[in-house]
Amino acid sequence: MKNQEKTQQWADEATSPARKRGVPEGLWMRCDACSSILFRRSVENNLEVCPECQRHFRVSADSRIKQLVDPETFEAFDEGLAPQDPLSFVDLKSYKDRLAAAQKKTKKNDAIQTGYAFIKGRKVVLGVMNFAFLGGSMGSVVGEKIRRAIERAADQDLPLIIVAASGGARMMESGLSLMQMAKTSAALARFDDMGGLFISVLTDPTTGGVTASFAMLGDVILAEPKALIGFAGPRVIQQTIKQDLPDGFQRSEFLLECGFVDCVVPRSELRSEISSLIDYAGK
Repeated sequence: MKNQEKTQQWADEATSPARKRGVPEGLWMRCDACSSILFRRSVENNLEVCPECQRHFRVSADSRIKQLVDPETFEAFDEGLAPQDPLSFVDLKSYKDRLAAAQKKTKKNDAIQTGYAFIKGRKVVLGVMNFAFLGGSMGSVVGEKIRRAIERAADQDLPLIIVAASGGARMMESGLSLMQMAKTSAALARFDDMGGLFISVLTDPTTGGVTASFAMLGDVILAEPKALIGFAGPRVIQQTIKQDLPDGFQRSEFLLECGFVDCVVPRSELRSEISSLIDYAGK
């Protein structure tokens, strides 16, 4: 009770007119899991994890790369690939307008960044998805960049690390986006035949066609705590099977119990876990 009163007191002080006059906007934030009022800088220093309840906030691809790799070692490739609008798709807005808005917002061409990097001194091929770009959806360019990353890892016998954060296939590209599921899966099958190591990291959220393709094909599948992982949404599943579903059945911890992921790893331990796995696999 005292903690709740203290939290409410902080909230009242942070939102009071006097506080607003004296403190620049954006210094404080509220955790949507535990409702704690947090100093934003302390959250950033904690790898975007709530220090009170350990809620792992979503982060951009740039932030993820900085958190995961050795400083100044990320060397991007295939940055020039940009999506087109082959179907002239229009819903409430045209696909071209949506792409332009997403590119302006993220300053990236599409929803994944790929490149070479070092993680605790181990050279890897890294792909990091960006949920801020159209929900991290996988269209033709995302699928192609993943395929090229897989082939670079195969050609140079490097470990492949892909951090997934996606709502699934990109509906604005229709069947062309669905083809990326088969393309990425086939490329990973060839990579596996060559003895490659693929570590898949699932973050919040990993859903739809990304879950149904490359994200669940890792030799080792890691997940961040309480990440939403699944194919369809819980309401769709419940209406389909006409049964009540257990609480948290699409969260990392439940999937670990059922054997769908190998380990739930806090963000602060991801670098060490990935480097240990690379060493264990002899890569």
